[in-house]
Order: sequence, then C-alpha cells, then structure tokens
Amino acid sequence: MIDLLGTASQCTLCAEQLPLGAKPVFSASKSSRILIVGQAPGLAVHNSGIPWDDKSGSNLRDWLAVDHVQFYNPDIFGIVPMAFCYPGRGKSGDLPPSKECAPQWHNKFLAEMNQLELILLIGKYAQDY
Repeated sequence: MIDLLGTASQCTLCAEQLPLGAKPVFSASKSSRILIVGQAPGLAVHNSGIPWDDKSGSNLRDWLAVDHVQFYNPDIFGIVPMAFCYPGRGKSGDLPPSKECAPQWHNKFLAEMNQLELILLIGKYAQDY
C-alpha cells in the first residue's frame, strides 16, 4: 500500500487539462474500514491538500456523526475520489471529475484495502461509475 500511495500522490495523468496542475488529494490505508468515493477536490481542498476540507466536508462529517480525528484517521475512513485533482470551474460550479483517474486508480486501491466493510458513493459520478 505504501508504494501505491506514493505513486498515486505523484500522478500527473491529466495534468495538462487541469487549470492548476496536478495535486492529487486522497487518503487511504490498507486497514481502512469505510471508503468514501466522492467527485473531485474543490478549490479549497486543492489549496489545503486535505480531503473534504470545506463546507461539504463539514456537512458530511455531521451526517456521519464523526469528528475530525475519526474522519481523518485512514484506518477508519479511506477517501478515494473519482478524480484526485481539482478539475477547474465551469459555468455553474466545478467541472466534472476527469474520466482518466478512476479507471487508473480505483481497482488498485480496492485491491489493497482488504479490511473494507462499507463503501459510500457520494454523488452522481461515483454512483454512475
């Protein structure tokens, strides 16, 4: 898993189409029990480098009834979005996640995360995939 985390954190697969360049944001552990698959990092998350570090993350933590310590413990929650990098802004919000990321990375993460008990698919892109 350490090799996978290192390799994924250096991913530049779609860097040319990203307005702010590649800056993968995710969190996972071989021991993660719950996997959260969302859309893609927003601008605030791109800037902080911390998954779900925005209003939607606050809402999600409230909905899950967990605090920051629990949520950001990768042995409890793995966070592997549909795209690891901020896709940019469109006319009515952030652009959709890049289509290259999930096929490149998701099966690799799932193969390593052998303690998963639950996968939460947050949003249409994750649910459709």
